[in-house]
Amino acid sequence: MKRWSSGFVNDGNWQRRGENCPIPFSIFNISSLQIINLGYNMLSGHLSSNTFDQLAMLQEFWLDNNHVSGRIPTSLFKCKRLEYLYLAENQLEGSVPIEIGNLTLLKFLALQNNRFQGVIPSTIRRLTLLTYLDFSSNKLTGRLRILPPSLLWFFAARNKLVGNIPASICNVSSLKDLDLSENSLGGIIPKCFWNLSFSLIDLNLQKNNFHGILSAGIIFPKSCFLRSFRINSNQFEGPVPQFLVNCKDLEILDLGHNNFNDTFPVWLGNSNNLQILVLRSNRFHGQIINSEVASSFSHLRIIDISHNDFSGCLPSKFFEGLLAISNGYEKTSEPRYIGYEYSSNIAYYVDSFFITIKGPELECLRIIIFYLMAINFSNNQFNGQIPKIIGKLQSLTALNLSHNSLTGAIPTSLGNLSNLESLDLSSNRLEGKIPAQLINLVFLDGLNFSWNNLMGPIPQENQFSTFSNDSYIGNSGLCGLPLSKICDNDEGLEPPPAISDGDDDITRAFDWRFATLIGYGCGLVFGFIMGYIVFTTEKPWWFIRMTERVEQKYGTTIYTIHLMFLGWICSN
Repeated sequence: MKRWSSGFVNDGNWQRRGENCPIPFSIFNISSLQIINLGYNMLSGHLSSNTFDQLAMLQEFWLDNNHVSGRIPTSLFKCKRLEYLYLAENQLEGSVPIEIGNLTLLKFLALQNNRFQGVIPSTIRRLTLLTYLDFSSNKLTGRLRILPPSLLWFFAARNKLVGNIPASICNVSSLKDLDLSENSLGGIIPKCFWNLSFSLIDLNLQKNNFHGILSAGIIFPKSCFLRSFRINSNQFEGPVPQFLVNCKDLEILDLGHNNFNDTFPVWLGNSNNLQILVLRSNRFHGQIINSEVASSFSHLRIIDISHNDFSGCLPSKFFEGLLAISNGYEKTSEPRYIGYEYSSNIAYYVDSFFITIKGPELECLRIIIFYLMAINFSNNQFNGQIPKIIGKLQSLTALNLSHNSLTGAIPTSLGNLSNLESLDLSSNRLEGKIPAQLINLVFLDGLNFSWNNLMGPIPQENQFSTFSNDSYIGNSGLCGLPLSKICDNDEGLEPPPAISDGDDDITRAFDWRFATLIGYGCGLVFGFIMGYIVFTTEKPWWFIRMTERVEQKYGTTIYTIHLMFLGWICSN
């Protein structure tokens, strides 16, 4: 098979990767070429109308991640043998040509992150061998068209699509991944759609205008394979759909920002793989009863039930069952990338989810779930004391119990949360002193104790010396820096809690941070070595395409996203 890849310097006129350069049109005169890979260069310019006239044998064309503009040339559709067409991450514009339907051998079509306008061409249905179709992040309008029944992956997120999901989508019986998020779609989901659970792994309908009661007359087959079910920011109502009880592999469930009216769905604890549960901003109500949640939700890493009407005491048995957040659970395991990724020589799809602890909503990559452990019970009607058992969740990175009616003292056991980076207990009725044990939280970056009835001196050691007045406002009994109120002699600061040689949490914490710095150093050296190998030899383009797409899509590194998320937690 004749292949031309931009990973090589073919002649003296070809510029090395990373420099601005025009499209090397000379290669398009090599009529025997079957594969052309120009992906991930700094190529610019237009594809001329006759670019593909000589390439009747072409089977694969890769032009992704460049700066190519203009329209798709009509000569491309003369390449009847084309199977893989990757034009993603460019500046292509105009409509998607109806001639795309002439490429009847096409298996893979990626047009995401361009400037395409107009409707999805109806001729797409002719592509009976197509398995991967990505229209995401364009300006496409109109309604969804009839799709090829062969599709396994269909992405049309972040466009301007309108109308209902057509019942014809039910004919795509092998669909694994469907992302229609961030459009203007609406109406009721057709009942036949749920028959796709035989194959569907990831469903994302977030940020549309869908409505209706999902549980009405819907029976999910017992062989449900869903791992991710995200319908955040729609207008769904009624109870949590009971058909999810059959989805034993469910990892992400995001029902946030809808009108669901139900009690806490304790039966979700039977989904042994559930790791993210978002019920935020609905009409959930009632108590979370200890006896009903005992020994459940053992894999849960992130839970956000904020902005509802839950009441009663905080469920200590629920926290006791959060084994994935407890110290030592899965500590020796390798990080597992939650959710579904498709990886081969043609694609790598990394998805995301939306989570809010407090403040602006942040989009997080699934890849960080191994490191992020968060609990948000804020803006409800919980009362009583904060359970001491929370202090055993030693992998917890973020805790928000604000805007409830909690009473009593802050448990000293919270000082055991050695990985905690954000703590918000504001707007409750907590009383007593701030426990001196909290100075052990050496990674604490966000703190909010405002608007309670706390009293006594504010701890000054470690991270507590970095917080501002806003962290303590509304507690008239507090004294000491950063407040202007000076402590009386009888309110003198308590000595820091004694730490035994065998259980030195602070030392262990700094040992961990030191080990992390060593890891970063080794990783930097390794990165330079791998970079040299990759860019001076033939580039393993499928791997680079995966990593660069993640960085380009989210504009930051995974670690930065993690820190940003925690930084929002105590913001107002």
